[in-house]
Formats: sequence, structure tokens, C-alpha cells
Amino acid sequence: MKMQKITPFLWYAKEAEEAARFYASIFPDSRVVRVTAMPSDSPSGPPGSVKIVEFVLCGQPFTAMSAGPLDPFNHAISFVVQCEDQEELDRYWNGLLDGGAPEQCGWLKDRFGLSWQIVPAALGEWMSDPDPLRARRTADAMMKMVKLDIGALKAAHAGAAG
Repeated sequence: MKMQKITPFLWYAKEAEEAARFYASIFPDSRVVRVTAMPSDSPSGPPGSVKIVEFVLCGQPFTAMSAGPLDPFNHAISFVVQCEDQEELDRYWNGLLDGGAPEQCGWLKDRFGLSWQIVPAALGEWMSDPDPLRARRTADAMMKMVKLDIGALKAAHAGAAG
């Protein structure tokens, strides 16, 4: 695997390998590459207690670590999943939501507390439309949703009554 210049790194209290395998089961072109137990003492514990997990989601390398509780995940960091159609959006939403909690505007927290935004690929284009009324209709419709409905967002953007 080619070394990525910048790789997202996620710290889990104890479930990094479980999380990586869960994510890899949801996304195509995804896999756990390597799990390494730290061979030395660390501030988090004795040799073998800390695990580094290298994994790939949709071709993007990630690293995770199980090293005991430190800081919980929060909304300051999330992953955005751009979806081409409602079927794809539903698949990722339902997969990641398993054991997690839905949130407003296409956000959810997975069972590990990590935040995800499951959105239509066209959402950025619709919300930055040069016509401020079209952009606002899209934003107003999105603000009323939990899981995003691509058809309803597209209709709102176009000005169709919903």
C-alpha cells in the first residue's frame, strides 16, 4: 500500500479493530490492512495493550488506535459521504446507523460515537446556487430532515411544491 501523505487517525478507547472491520463491511473498496500490537510499554498500558489498526475505506487510508479512553469523538470532526442516489444514501445511512443515533440534516453518530454526514453529492452545488431563492429552498428543506431525501431536496431546489 502506498504511504499517504496525510491520513486520518482515530483514537478509540478499545474498539479500533472492531470499528475498522465494521466500516470496511459497509463501504466498497475497503479492508483492514494490518493490526499491530504495540510491543513496548506506553502511557496507555503494558506491551500488547495498545493496538494500531491500518484500514482503507473507499480507497482512502485510515489509521486507528485502541489505547484507552482519552477524548471522546465530537462533532468537530466528521466524515462526509457523498452519495449519487437515494439507494446509495440509504445503504450508508442504514449501515452506519446500526447501533448508532440519527441526528439532524443528514448527520448520524455511529455505535462508536464517530460523526458522519451522509449527503447527496449535488448538495453543495444546490446550496451554493447563484440564485439565492433556490439555495435557500434547498437549505430550508434540509434543515427539516434527519436522513436526507434526495428527491425532496431536488424538488425544493427546483421550486416544486413538496
